[in-house]
Amino acid sequence: MEKTLFEQMGGTYHQEDDYFLPDLSIPELPAIGIWDSGGGGI
Repeated sequence: MEKTLFEQMGGTYHQEDDYFLPDLSIPELPAIGIWDSGGGGI
């Protein structure tokens, strides 16, 4: 059986019951906010 594009790009699957689901993860992003975390005040 030929690999899918997802598999060709390094993707993997796991099986749950009769289904094969892709292993997906959300990349860690830096915290971005409008609040000052330095404690300096205004």
